[in-house]
Amino acid sequence: MIRQPFGRTGWDVPLLSFGAQRIVDEHHCTEEEGIQIVQTALERGITYFDTAPSYSDGQSEYRLGLALQGGRRDRAHIATKTHDRTRDGSLKLLEGSLQRLQTDHVEEWRLHNIVTVEELDAIFAKGGAMEALQEMQAQGVVKKLSISGHTNPQVLVEALRRFDFDSALVALSALDHHIYSFAHEFLPLAREKGVAVVGMKVMALGKLAQWYEKALRYTLTLPIATTIVGMETMEQLERNLSVAEHFTPMDELERLEFWKEIMHLAIPETLPWKAEQWGGDQWYRRNA
Repeated sequence: MIRQPFGRTGWDVPLLSFGAQRIVDEHHCTEEEGIQIVQTALERGITYFDTAPSYSDGQSEYRLGLALQGGRRDRAHIATKTHDRTRDGSLKLLEGSLQRLQTDHVEEWRLHNIVTVEELDAIFAKGGAMEALQEMQAQGVVKKLSISGHTNPQVLVEALRRFDFDSALVALSALDHHIYSFAHEFLPLAREKGVAVVGMKVMALGKLAQWYEKALRYTLTLPIATTIVGMETMEQLERNLSVAEHFTPMDELERLEFWKEIMHLAIPETLPWKAEQWGGDQWYRRNA
């Protein structure tokens, strides 16, 4: 599989990476299946794994930690997150994450799903989560600092103006292109600053399953470091690997034809992370 530079970090990562949110009971994936999927992914060249303590109350982290035992941990790049906006709350979350992952460090620690400037203000305030991120990086417990966002690219643009994050995880599906586009509004600044961009929401929560290969090729073609895809079965892993291992970039005409096919799905109900309320029928109002 193609490997690419991870921003300015000096690391490289595979074209396709692993979103571990779905290797849980909630998605009908047993512990045995989850371990097998992760270990097979690692053997096939996927070395970047994204998780979070909020994914099924830590079950995602726990199963990822189990799967990476037996000498596999050193071959894996783990990114986990804090959804708490305070220093103390974030440190408590990281302590639990490290226990479940059965490791003494993670390669990246992310601020999870930043939506508003008010959240940024809280994170950067005295006693905010940024204090925890920087303290843990200084101690070597986390190697790189990251941020993620689904909704408003301008909030993450502001985040990069305030701090030199090493990476950013953002929504970059073919449908995301058409409303509050991270590809248009965030990616140019991130590339200018050497920030490693990780794409997510590739299948738009399954709404693009009918166009599976096209949807994955669209995001893999973007000028980003890697793309995470959630996988809960071996069949899904093999399907994703087939696209990544035989990857051909999507050209402009292909992209245009693809957009024509899916444009009718660019609505709040299909993109709930960009709706005013999850499951609502109105777009998020970023200037409200």
